[in-house]
Amino acid sequence: MTYAPFSVAMSVYGKDNADWFAKALASIVEQTVKPAEIVLVEDGPVSQEIEQVVAHYQQRCKEENIAFNLIPLPQNQGLGNALRLATESATHELVARMDSDDISVPFRFEHQLAFFAQNPETSILGGNIEEFVGEPSNIVGQRVCPQTDADIRQYMKKRCAMNHVSVMFRKSEVLRAGNYMDWFYNEDYYLWIRMMLAGCTFANLDEVLVTVRMGYDTYGRRGGMRYFRSERDIQRLMFKEGIISWPAMVTNICIRFGVQILLPNWLRSFVFQKLFRKN
Repeated sequence: MTYAPFSVAMSVYGKDNADWFAKALASIVEQTVKPAEIVLVEDGPVSQEIEQVVAHYQQRCKEENIAFNLIPLPQNQGLGNALRLATESATHELVARMDSDDISVPFRFEHQLAFFAQNPETSILGGNIEEFVGEPSNIVGQRVCPQTDADIRQYMKKRCAMNHVSVMFRKSEVLRAGNYMDWFYNEDYYLWIRMMLAGCTFANLDEVLVTVRMGYDTYGRRGGMRYFRSERDIQRLMFKEGIISWPAMVTNICIRFGVQILLPNWLRSFVFQKLFRKN
């Protein structure tokens, strides 16, 4: 089957691990259906090791007829701003997101492209993720998302209903909703809300598309006042836009305050793994 050409949007910054970054890029170019283009934003100065990885994959992509669009930024601007630039710079209508330390399963793009071909009304398509610590075989959890547009919109009233690292979207639809914008830890949720308001159509595949690298303390670090304020303001935005009611906003904020502020890190990790993840 012939699939539409597509771009992959990535961002890498100075503190990223070069070896993990190389594995992420390898998982893109070793797909059953390869991208036509990789758009990589260097979000500020990066290490020599990362530059070596970039140079290696520039050459490898050239050999495999994959365009490699490198956009170096003189200063770090944050993920939301980097992804805005990557999306604007993408050549193709379909754009897949990829993080610099995760691993896409080999058939990810093929399955997403097939879904878009069969469901042309879809604006954005994600899937499930598996989370691992150390080696990819050491799976510690799975985040399963709702699949239909109606279920996703309902779920979005409580929690983010798309696994950001797994999504492929129509560039024109993301631009119509205002593109990525800076929002601490919630660049994706903020964009999905604006896409909901713009009438975009959501979907998720009921399969794992990406394995996500975690640390043993990752869940525990999802707290603190800055993190809570970001989540609180997302809830306020949804109330302001009429997505959720006042009681729902208050309930959501109180739950986040309890989990992100009151719980110690070790207990927050337990809550995330037992309540918010499928083991």
